[in-house]
Amino acid sequence: MKRKDQPVKKDRPLGLYIHIPFCKSKCAYCDFYSLAGAEDKMDRYTKALCRHLEELAPRAAAHRVDTVYFGGGTPSYLGVKRMKELLKAVRKHYNVSPEAEITLEANPDSLGDWRAVRALRRAGVNRISLGVQSADDTELATVGRPHTFAQAEEAVAAIRKAKIKNLSLDLIYGLPGQTMESWRQTVERAAALEPEHLSCYGLKIEEGTPLWDRRNDSNLPDDDTQADMYLWTVGRLEELGYDQYEISNFARTGFESKHNLKYWTLAEYAGIGPGAHSDLGGVRYAYVRDLDAYIRGVETGGNILSESEEIPERDRDLEYLMLGLRTAHGIDKHIFEYRFRLPFAPIDKALEHFQEAGYALKIRDGRWRLTPEGFMVSNQIIGQVLEELGKEKVRREQAAADHDYRVF
Repeated sequence: MKRKDQPVKKDRPLGLYIHIPFCKSKCAYCDFYSLAGAEDKMDRYTKALCRHLEELAPRAAAHRVDTVYFGGGTPSYLGVKRMKELLKAVRKHYNVSPEAEITLEANPDSLGDWRAVRALRRAGVNRISLGVQSADDTELATVGRPHTFAQAEEAVAAIRKAKIKNLSLDLIYGLPGQTMESWRQTVERAAALEPEHLSCYGLKIEEGTPLWDRRNDSNLPDDDTQADMYLWTVGRLEELGYDQYEISNFARTGFESKHNLKYWTLAEYAGIGPGAHSDLGGVRYAYVRDLDAYIRGVETGGNILSESEEIPERDRDLEYLMLGLRTAHGIDKHIFEYRFRLPFAPIDKALEHFQEAGYALKIRDGRWRLTPEGFMVSNQIIGQVLEELGKEKVRREQAAADHDYRVF
């Protein structure tokens, strides 16, 4: 038993997410909490974030921060000076691992100066996720992207000149007017920039976005074309040396996003900023999606939570299955039964059915993953797996109730 005067061991890994909601302009498909034309609030917001980082720190006293992720919005649009203030606050108040992965999301038009990128690297940023989306300028303009592909190439050159050695490029397939040929060119031209990581997302048209209002006349590729785009991408990136480790993510060996893997493996993370989510100390919570309300709340000590729910470890079985089946590692019988004290047999049964159709693959005894074809219909597969597990839970509850009745 530890003595009370012994120091708390600071070794529980923690991911830190910092939301930067500012954008030069709002993209037609974007459903994230972000604002255009709010530059006058950047200084006040930066101060609020620094204050919030300090207030949150005691809850992370037993943790070692091994990933920091600046997401948005367009974090690079905040400017080097403010970003340095935030990074300084993180290092001041948290036990940050010397090998921590520190990621900055950026748009090509806000990251063309290599000296600015070098300043960010010197401040601690060692990974950049660049929102390229397409190599076709017409496609970019159609969805309101504020850059050209030439600017993306210039940004990559600046990033490399600044000696950033971990670069991820974001691409989107299924854009209005996009064809199979134009998507192939996007992937080839992006891969020619030699990033360590590529994220290839299928376009999702969210209600409330400008693209939602134009969805019936926006010349979107049909489902079959999008499926062909996805499967071709998986095969082509494999040829180029990128391993698929999650439905939409591909990396060279050792360059998987350590921060995003936390979300998919039920690891702990703490988010700050409007709309940011956290999973810390067995509690899942989020902050208000309102910049002004968030700043006021931090400044005055007011309530800025929009939701909060305590989720015991034993109740995370569904999350383990839903998130694990998104990854190439998949789900494991032994881990599942040990963590959740539930039988894996119903899940085995459901996945055996999908294995026959070529959608699931049994890697070894007790571990399953989906195939690229299975990833495309993952929602249906996961739904069936959860349904079979739900039936087993009902059966066990009924058996327990019958036992209690007999005892009585």
